[in-house]
Amino acid sequence: MIHIRKATLEDIEQVAQLFDAYRVFYAQESDIDTAQQFLTERISNKESVVFIAENEAKESVGFVQLYPIFSSTRMKRLWLLNDLFIQPNYRGKRISIQLINASKQLVKESNSCGLILETAKDNAIGNALYLREGFTLDTEHNFYEYEVS
Repeated sequence: MIHIRKATLEDIEQVAQLFDAYRVFYAQESDIDTAQQFLTERISNKESVVFIAENEAKESVGFVQLYPIFSSTRMKRLWLLNDLFIQPNYRGKRISIQLINASKQLVKESNSCGLILETAKDNAIGNALYLREGFTLDTEHNFYEYEVS
């Protein structure tokens, strides 16, 4: 049985472990201390919402992190689903769907206009998951990035 709930500052240590594993998955170096600091700042400043998935032993096995942004044309809040991670030994158990559903509920409860995300074109599992869960692939717009080195 998996339980999904909104993370609080008391959960930072557990969430930071998952967040660090997520970053390592995306070829970043492990840095638990900075992960804890980053998550503490985001949650303290209400700059993100994190939902955690816990197993029966109340161990965190997955998380999703959402950032609020705004749509000028719709004049409403829009949520960016930026991070979604499930521990490898818990994958395939529909936990990501539960986390996505919690994210969708946040959209409704916050009277927002939607939820957006980006994933790699070669992420076959993620791309199939998002389409199954009601997301639409935007094929009409270009995505640009400016990065400071």
